[in-house]
Amino acid sequence: MVKIEKLDFGYKKNQQLFRELNLELQSGNIYGLFGMNGAGKTTLLKLMSGLLFPKNGQCLIFEKDVSSRLPEILANIYVIPEEFVLPPVSIKSFVEMNAPFYPRFDYTLLDKYLKEFEISNDKKLTAYSYGQKKKFLIAFGLATQTNVLLMDEPTNGLDIPSKSQFRRIMAAASTEEQCIIISTHQVRDLASIIDHVIILDNGTIIFKHNLMDISTRLTFGKIKDDDSADDILYAEEVLGGKAAIRKNTGQDTAVDLELLFNGVIKNSEIMNEAIKS
Repeated sequence: MVKIEKLDFGYKKNQQLFRELNLELQSGNIYGLFGMNGAGKTTLLKLMSGLLFPKNGQCLIFEKDVSSRLPEILANIYVIPEEFVLPPVSIKSFVEMNAPFYPRFDYTLLDKYLKEFEISNDKKLTAYSYGQKKKFLIAFGLATQTNVLLMDEPTNGLDIPSKSQFRRIMAAASTEEQCIIISTHQVRDLASIIDHVIILDNGTIIFKHNLMDISTRLTFGKIKDDDSADDILYAEEVLGGKAAIRKNTGQDTAVDLELLFNGVIKNSEIMNEAIKS
């Protein structure tokens, strides 16, 4: 569905962020895009949506170049940005102005998500809190039912109950026709909803695996100081001891995304090799 081929991009002439970047994403999946601040996550989403243009290479959606910004392409992509400004209009007016751009927009779904997010429809969008505005954009984005849905730090500004609502809604909302990419540095917020992990570091994709392979090849948990180091791929100090990633020898554990992220940033070659072997 989404295919990036030999893409080059930099904000300055002498500074390349992406160099011959290649990436393929398929429908029916929710991808978690992780990386340190400045790794290129937001830039990559903007390139996927046609908001930025590559110097070389291309980003294709359904084999059509996004940078052409054809109406039929843009009608099939929705972006929920980290930073946004909403107009001083009611939800009803916003929907009336924007929903027609998305042929599969579902008004019933929007009402359902707004109720789940506990968003009332009795004031202008500018009167809502930042978290409420973010929840409205998430609800609207899901209601567009575009094949490509891009979310940049969607849980920023959400309190703990709202994050739980977000995870519950996302788990139920994704379809086999959709490709959802969620960019964040808050990896724990997505642990229960993503099925693929992509880690970006300094403009390079250093890790890309599905959660099934990760859980099959690796185990996560606390270790004792006298545990053998032979099968320990990465370890770090945590409250009450050490947490480690080890090669899976038959003991299934939940994937600790934060620990995995730290391990990949520390040594991506070791982590990739462990999953491929």
